[in-house]
Amino acid sequence: MNILLEFFVVTFKVLWAFVLAAAKWLVRPKEKSVAGQVCLITGAGSGLGRLFALEFARRRALLVLWDINTQSNEETAGMVRHIYREISEEAAAAAQQAAGDGEEEVLPHCNLQVYTYTCDVSKRENVYLTAERVRQEVGEVSVLVNNAGVVSGHHLLECPDELIERTMMVNCHAHFWTTKAFLPKMLEMNHGHIVTVASSLGLFSTAGVEDYCASKFGAVGFHESLSHELKAADKDGIKTTLVCPYLVDTGMFRGCRIRKEIEPFLPPLKPDYCVKQAMRAILTDQPMICTPRLMYMVTFMKSILPFEAVVCMYRFLGADKCMYPFIAQRKQATNNNEAKNGI
Repeated sequence: MNILLEFFVVTFKVLWAFVLAAAKWLVRPKEKSVAGQVCLITGAGSGLGRLFALEFARRRALLVLWDINTQSNEETAGMVRHIYREISEEAAAAAQQAAGDGEEEVLPHCNLQVYTYTCDVSKRENVYLTAERVRQEVGEVSVLVNNAGVVSGHHLLECPDELIERTMMVNCHAHFWTTKAFLPKMLEMNHGHIVTVASSLGLFSTAGVEDYCASKFGAVGFHESLSHELKAADKDGIKTTLVCPYLVDTGMFRGCRIRKEIEPFLPPLKPDYCVKQAMRAILTDQPMICTPRLMYMVTFMKSILPFEAVVCMYRFLGADKCMYPFIAQRKQATNNNEAKNGI
């Protein structure tokens, strides 16, 4: 094809992509069903991972929960089982009602199950061994939610090397291991969905959390490259969604504060709201979701403004040192624990 003609075709496709994106703002796309599909969530024992598990359970997915903390993971599983029981009871009541009305019988959903595995996703061998157990005991994974995350809470020069390495392993490297474990079957079937729970700090950074920002930038880069690879391989049946929320009120960054005059307009996100927005994006095959939408603007401005202009903007918002109170609290808590233990 003549390159000039091809240029016009590409221009039309780009403009059409804008039209489709705008249409989705006006007309909400229909959510796809994940009922009966195996959904694996890392870091499912608490925070966003637990909420993702509950949302997928309400949609009748078969849950596989991974977490390093066995007790909290089992607590999440108990919540999921409670939802499953409610679904089964509603289905049984509907079947009884249908039989009483002389309608076709509705079979209750009795095969909903949740499986728990204790797994340290920072250890490659542990991930691969646990993934093999999942394949043998549950089946192939259709939805992979890479959610597990940690933060060291130290300034760079005060942060032990071991904590830096762990942050990178859990927040970034683990995505490679889990994806390599479950992607081959998705490619074979041309069906699946890979979700990367990153952070707004994977799109723009701030002071004091160098390891966390680096790990989330790495997760975003991994996700985007993987998405391009799937497109290049014409595997359109495998969807990807990148989740980049602003500060979420889960306690992970307790103490983080921006300028007090600005904070009422940009408060920490409620975890339920964050997960519901992410679920809407996942179930409508949206490639990326930033919450709140203001984060799209911040990312765009960071991309086009000179660095000194970004610094000025950060200082105005109080975002340049927003992590310092959080780091101070973590340091005090660490010192208190050391004193308590006689260290």
